[in-house]
Amino acid sequence: MIEIHEALTVTDELVDAMNRLIPQLSRSNPPPTPEELQLIVESDASVLFMATDDGVMIGTLTLALFRIPTGVRAWIEDVVVDDGGRGKGVGAALNLAALARANEAGATSVDLTSRPSREAANRLYQRLGFIARETNVYRYQGS
Repeated sequence: MIEIHEALTVTDELVDAMNRLIPQLSRSNPPPTPEELQLIVESDASVLFMATDDGVMIGTLTLALFRIPTGVRAWIEDVVVDDGGRGKGVGAALNLAALARANEAGATSVDLTSRPSREAANRLYQRLGFIARETNVYRYQGS
């Protein structure tokens, strides 16, 4: 049975799960260290969701929440479901938990980005009600 919870403490199990999951999301960024995970878990600006199946962590999603002059903003980042857990509704459950938490925090909308090559993820986001926006996304990459 799939269960979703917020990670409130950094455990060896959480570190091991992130070491397994993050490389499935990005080959260019290493998994977070235990110290980095602690900063995420302690931050008021982020909520780390974990999905478990029979006690095994098989997915993660980070919800960023922050206040700006026009209201509370929410952004979903780093969604990954273990290869063996795909097709079981894990991604949907993680996203629905994040949407509920964003709503509780007062966010009126939630943003995310997804590469076009992630076809299954893009279909999921559309099924959940996310709408592609006409926007220019800019990135500054400092030195």
